[in-house]
Amino acid sequence: MNTPHDDSASASTTSPIAKAPIPARLVVPLHQSLGSPAIALVEPGQRVLKGERIGAAGGRLSAAIHAPTSGVVRAVEPALVPHASGLREPAVIIESDGEDRWAEPEHINYRITPPDEVRDFVRDAGVVGLGGAVFPTHQKMRPGSGGKTRTLVLNGAECEPFITCDDMLMRERAEEIVRGIAIFRDLLGARRVLIGIEDNKPEAVAAMQAAVCGLAEDYEVVAVPTRYPAGGAKQLIRVLTGIEVPHGERSTDYGVQCFNVGTAYAIHEAIALGQPLISRIVTVAGNVGQARNYEVL
Repeated sequence: MNTPHDDSASASTTSPIAKAPIPARLVVPLHQSLGSPAIALVEPGQRVLKGERIGAAGGRLSAAIHAPTSGVVRAVEPALVPHASGLREPAVIIESDGEDRWAEPEHINYRITPPDEVRDFVRDAGVVGLGGAVFPTHQKMRPGSGGKTRTLVLNGAECEPFITCDDMLMRERAEEIVRGIAIFRDLLGARRVLIGIEDNKPEAVAAMQAAVCGLAEDYEVVAVPTRYPAGGAKQLIRVLTGIEVPHGERSTDYGVQCFNVGTAYAIHEAIALGQPLISRIVTVAGNVGQARNYEVL
């Protein structure tokens, strides 16, 4: 299905990404990845700082959770979360103190650190796939069955027509995304990098091309046809490489690994800046007063 550049979607790209205000009360679910819920590390009455770890990874396929701002833990209990089931999930409820004070950042030199320790660092930084699947990123930072990753694919194709969060992220923060891509490439030993962006996003294509200009020749920004569901990882891999990954198999078995551009940005923040994943870009569009993208805790 072809996806026209809908006016409702394009309306959300007319203004820069805005920071959503800090609410007085934050409900932080302990289950924010495809795997097991995190294990609470805090108790009611405890003061926390922004970026402080409040939940430890609850298993191999899990990721840590952090305080989105500074404040006081008021409860650790099941709470309503935005899910179609309407059920409650374990959560840490924080009352903001309005100061938004950061915890001391944790740094790592990934170039001289053993790969397993780097993956543990990424797990503890809470980085998960931001393309929609929220798969714990540290588990994708492993070579495939052949021991090598030949091609690193970056997904800059939105998963739904109204969403423009990756579009705006690439327009405004292309250099940081490319720095994150370089980290992925170094850790996986990939020989080439393909960045796939839908052809209805010319500003994002131009921004990413400018960001890779001067890098190794094997960084390539490719404008792909805007055709739903091109944002799916396997569909994009087929468009960019010609490799069709069968159902039930992994792209790494074919020497290809795919990450969302938002995940690359998060890796840059975690490894280069020591900041865990505590926010993401969210598109607000449709029947609203002003369509826009927000960075939301």
